[in-house]
Amino acid sequence: MFWLLLSLSILLLLFILIIFSKLTILVNYYHHNDNDDLKIEFRIWFGLIKFKKHIPLIKVDDNSPSIVVKDDSSNKDAKQITPNDVLTNLKNTKEILHHVFGMHVIVRKFFQKVTIKKLEWHSFIGVGDAAYTGMATGALWGIKGGIVGLLSHFLKLKEMPHLTVTPHFQAAVIQTQLTCMFQFRIGQAILAGLKLIKFWKGGKPHFKSKADISNEKMKSI
Repeated sequence: MFWLLLSLSILLLLFILIIFSKLTILVNYYHHNDNDDLKIEFRIWFGLIKFKKHIPLIKVDDNSPSIVVKDDSSNKDAKQITPNDVLTNLKNTKEILHHVFGMHVIVRKFFQKVTIKKLEWHSFIGVGDAAYTGMATGALWGIKGGIVGLLSHFLKLKEMPHLTVTPHFQAAVIQTQLTCMFQFRIGQAILAGLKLIKFWKGGKPHFKSKADISNEKMKSI
């Protein structure tokens, strides 16, 4: 009996510790012309436990309206993400939204608990013409400002973001480095998940496959 109570007490303390622990997510994205690299790292307990994920190389296919995803860490063939894949995911997301009452409220309240501890976004752009490069630089500043404005509206910014846009007037080039670190308590994510389950309505969602999307397109024609 004593060992059972001791085990339950340890499990309870561990559960409470996990709930109040903060999960830190570090996102590092680099783009240079046709090369893309994305790394995501999850940390808890001041980095004592880490999990790193290296997202495969992403590029646009020159021969079809699709995106090529290739994992450099494996010998698997490259995978193409077509417009049908994107449309399927969008329709399935919409199906989930229909089944959760007040999902936007739940998500917004969760985002209010998320803190951005670091945001650095440095870009280097040129289109080969000085006038057009100046226009592109101004447009990129506008895009960055809009994105940071949205983030500051929905999430909590711990410090001012570090943004730079450097024009290159002699050559056509685009290069960007984005580093973002955000943090939230694991218990807050669990609570948001429980709310999604609580306000679920309408039974099982009917997810669509790529074949269903293709059939719908054929019928519309």
